[in-house]
Amino acid sequence: MRVDLHCHSTASDGTLAPADVVARAYERGVRLLALTDHDTLEGLPEARSAAERCGLSLLNGIELSCTWGGATIHVLGYGFDSDAPVLKNALEALYKGRWARAEEIDRRLAAKGMPGTLEGARAIQQSLGDSRNAPARPHFAEYLIQAGYVQDRSEAFRKWLGSGKLGDVKQHWPTLEETVKTLREAKAWISLAHPLAYDFTRTKRRKLLGDFIMAGGHALEVVNGVQPAEQVGMLAILAREFGLMVSAGSDFHMPGDWSDLGMYRPVPEDLPPLWMRFGHAIYPASQEPT
Repeated sequence: MRVDLHCHSTASDGTLAPADVVARAYERGVRLLALTDHDTLEGLPEARSAAERCGLSLLNGIELSCTWGGATIHVLGYGFDSDAPVLKNALEALYKGRWARAEEIDRRLAAKGMPGTLEGARAIQQSLGDSRNAPARPHFAEYLIQAGYVQDRSEAFRKWLGSGKLGDVKQHWPTLEETVKTLREAKAWISLAHPLAYDFTRTKRRKLLGDFIMAGGHALEVVNGVQPAEQVGMLAILAREFGLMVSAGSDFHMPGDWSDLGMYRPVPEDLPPLWMRFGHAIYPASQEPT
């Protein structure tokens, strides 16, 4: 059974509605899917209805933002109780924080002669699908393109929204320890997302893994979309050394970008897959979709 444990919809920063993500995943051969929108469960009811219609198994999933070592880290949670009060409280705080961040991005860009970016980003977000969540930086980037301030998304992030730029507003996320504790109390299985996306030295990355395990984490996302094969090998070594299970997913956001649903590098066969905890096996690597 083909799985995808990392993807996004219009409930956060994806471009397809949750039902369309499910339909696309099913068409591409995925039979176990986790919709892991950023800091929200808003897309899960629609996704679950779509999954029931087509016969796809859908896990409760989420990608939570937190801080560790002065950096923003992402943690993936699976199979949790979505009604757990501790999780609901944490998500409400993140919801408010994301709106405060969007308003600050708007203020900063307006001070540089680009007014109305929050309104514009919100309109773009709503055109993709109704959401009560704050627009994310990709929505701001799209508005900057439409308003003629930049040529493309790459320029928007390079000049205004990328790491260390004016629009890179640092949110007061909870700590890694607090986030893992929240997920554990909601009975989640927990994986550290895309460990090589953080600009850490090898020593600092190992320290992160140690702290993640001490907090109660279970798995490492060894495969994230079409990342280079040597990176998969590097993360596989760490998973073996630290005794972690592994997760894998496309990190899908939109068609034609990065990686499509069900599309990722083969998972090393000797590593214990997290999805086996949900009673599912995966096709051999030779049958992975392209």
